[in-house]
Amino acid sequence: MDLEQLRRERRKWLKWKNIQPLQDAIAALPALEVEEILLDDTVSIDFKAITPEEEVQIRQTAELMKPWRKGPFRISHTFIDSEWRSFVKYNLIEPFFDVKGKVVGDIGCNNGYYLFRMQREAPAKLVGFDPSALTCSQFQFLNHFIGSDIVYELLGVEHVEFYPHRFDLLFCLGVLYHRSDPVATLKSLYRGLERGGELILDTFMIEGEEEICLTPKDRYSKIPNIYFIPTVSALKNWCLRAGFERVDILAIRKTDLDEQRKTDWIESQSLEDFLDPLDSSRTIEGYPAPRRLYIKAYKKA
Repeated sequence: MDLEQLRRERRKWLKWKNIQPLQDAIAALPALEVEEILLDDTVSIDFKAITPEEEVQIRQTAELMKPWRKGPFRISHTFIDSEWRSFVKYNLIEPFFDVKGKVVGDIGCNNGYYLFRMQREAPAKLVGFDPSALTCSQFQFLNHFIGSDIVYELLGVEHVEFYPHRFDLLFCLGVLYHRSDPVATLKSLYRGLERGGELILDTFMIEGEEEICLTPKDRYSKIPNIYFIPTVSALKNWCLRAGFERVDILAIRKTDLDEQRKTDWIESQSLEDFLDPLDSSRTIEGYPAPRRLYIKAYKKA
C-alpha cells in the first residue's frame, strides 16, 4: 500500500464543498496569546486578551462544525457541550494505561479529545486515525489554539498495520462493532503494535457465558452499521485468534444518559431516542440496551 499517496488523496477531502467553508473559517481565526490550557474533564483554553468580536468569531466557527460528538471543550466563553461526556470513558480507562514516553495511536479519534487529554502524561508521540473530514476540521479548530504536536491522519483502522512505525499503545474505542470483519480488524491492530505492545478497546457486548454474538438484522439503537455484538467469551476468542497473547477485562458499563445525551451542539437524536420509551433496558428495535465491554489485550514481547 502506498500510504503517502493515500494521504494525499484523503487530504483532498478537506476541500469538499461542505468542508471548505469550515477550512476557510479555521484559516480566518485570530492568533491569540494563550494564557492557560487545562487538559481536564473539560479541555479548556483561556487567552490573555480577547475582544468581543473574536469571541463571536470563535463561537460561530465552532457552531459551523456541528455535530460535536466528543468533548466537552471550552474556548474562552464558548462551551462546546458535546453529545458524549467523554471524560466518563476516559476516567474509567485512565488507571489501566501509561502513555509516558510511548508512541500512542487512537483509532477512531474523532476530534482528538482523548489525545488532547493524554498530552499531560508526556507521550513520545500521539497519532490519531479517523477518516472524517468533519472531525479532522474540529481537531484543526481546537489545535489552532492548543498548538499540540498531535498527528491527525485521515485514515482508518485498516491502515494502522501499514503505518511507517509501530505503536507501543493503541486505543480503539467504539469502533469494532462498526466493522464487518472484527477478527480482521483486530489483526490489523495487532500488526500495528510493537512487540510487547498493548491495545485498549471497548465495544458493545451482550450478556451470556456462551461464545456467541448478536447480529442485528437491520439496525441497533437506530445505528445501521452495527454488525456483531459479542459476549465476553466471544470477544476474548476474537482477540486470541488475532494473535494477542492475553486479554484482561477492565470494566463493563451500561451506557446511560449521564454519559450520552442530546445537546444543542448536535441538533439530532441521541441515546434517549434509541431506547424503547416503555423499557429503557431494550433498544427501540427490542435488543438489549447498549452495554460496553472494556478490555486490554497484549502482544507478546
